[in-house]
Amino acid sequence: MSKEKCCKKTSIGGQALIEGIMMRGPHKTVMSVRKNDGQIVSENLNTTSLKDKCGFFGLPIIRGSVSMVESLVFGYKALMRSADLSGMLEEEEAEKKAKADKKADKNAKAEEAWEAESESVAETVVDVSETTAELDEVVTDADETTDDETDADEITADEIIADKTTADETAESAPDEVAADGETDYVVEASAEADAPIEKKTEKKSENGILMAIIGAISMVFGIALALALFFYLPSLIFKYVNHLAGGQMTSYQAAFEGVLKIIIFVIYLILVSQMKDIKRVFMYHGAEHKTIFCYEHGNELTVENVRKEKRFHPRCGTSFLILMLIVSIIFYMIIARIFPDLASNIVLWMLIRIACLPLLVGVGFELIKFCGRHDNFVTKIISAPGVWLQRITTKEPDDSMIEVAIEAMTAVIPENSEDDRW
Repeated sequence: MSKEKCCKKTSIGGQALIEGIMMRGPHKTVMSVRKNDGQIVSENLNTTSLKDKCGFFGLPIIRGSVSMVESLVFGYKALMRSADLSGMLEEEEAEKKAKADKKADKNAKAEEAWEAESESVAETVVDVSETTAELDEVVTDADETTDDETDADEITADEIIADKTTADETAESAPDEVAADGETDYVVEASAEADAPIEKKTEKKSENGILMAIIGAISMVFGIALALALFFYLPSLIFKYVNHLAGGQMTSYQAAFEGVLKIIIFVIYLILVSQMKDIKRVFMYHGAEHKTIFCYEHGNELTVENVRKEKRFHPRCGTSFLILMLIVSIIFYMIIARIFPDLASNIVLWMLIRIACLPLLVGVGFELIKFCGRHDNFVTKIISAPGVWLQRITTKEPDDSMIEVAIEAMTAVIPENSEDDRW
């Protein structure tokens, strides 16, 4: 049997996580993550779908939006949990502790330097005191001399007393002079920090999870706002400017212009994030996920050797779905713009209409992805081509340890009855 043709079309889908993979099967969803010590841990996730509770949400077109929202929600929860299981939070805490230890060591050295300077000042004061005592003896001897030497002795005594006063002032000002040294700020800061109580680690893993959830929620809000700005408002704004420069000659091409611009923005975004170290590893796990699903669809045993031979580009990938949805939106909005030519002139209204039509476009894109997943012919290859090409960015070749994680997650969700796993 050719590798290009699958003997089975599985409904199992997955998502790459932080040092792990989530596989969603017909009956359960399992997340497998590799910890810092190399151990693979797996957890069952509660991902009951609305389609199972109400048949309405399983209808064509409607099920697309439901699946997308559920994928975002379940994927977000799994991503946060994988960050906890993988030890990423512990690594961050370890880095913070290392920085704190380094700072404490620096403060300790500063305190030692301060004590050494203090001892040096104390020795100087002792030496000055001894010199003052000697001067007092000289003054006493001067008072017992003859009258002929009185004037000279008085002058000498005055000078000695002046020297004594200067010495006392030197002794009193010695600490201030040390404090006026170039390292004053450092020593004072070190002393203050040394006296401050050292905070001990009291947060538990559950608290870290709550913190990550809050941060994730805030990030999601900003992400949605950024997506609305980049994919809805910005293309219309740029087109309005370009069309103005062209003297209004591009009005009929607004939908096509904005659609192509959205695809360009999307591709540039993926290229940029793919350069991040952590994202690269996520994309490698993404490749392991696709390879493992292909291996299962081909009916081969799930081993590292067999999975490694498979392709990493799968037609049912979420990346393919997104790019396909963008292409469908270009065609859809071109039709809308032809029917209502003046509608797109108002940027805000045009943006709101596109947002309102988003569930419909998601539904159409979802049905096309399902169609491409069920069939392997010339037409489906053309439909899948943009998404497969884009997966060259969003998937990377995994190492064997990542494939092991994917196999662990995949094996856990394969149903006993193969009839339950029909795409």
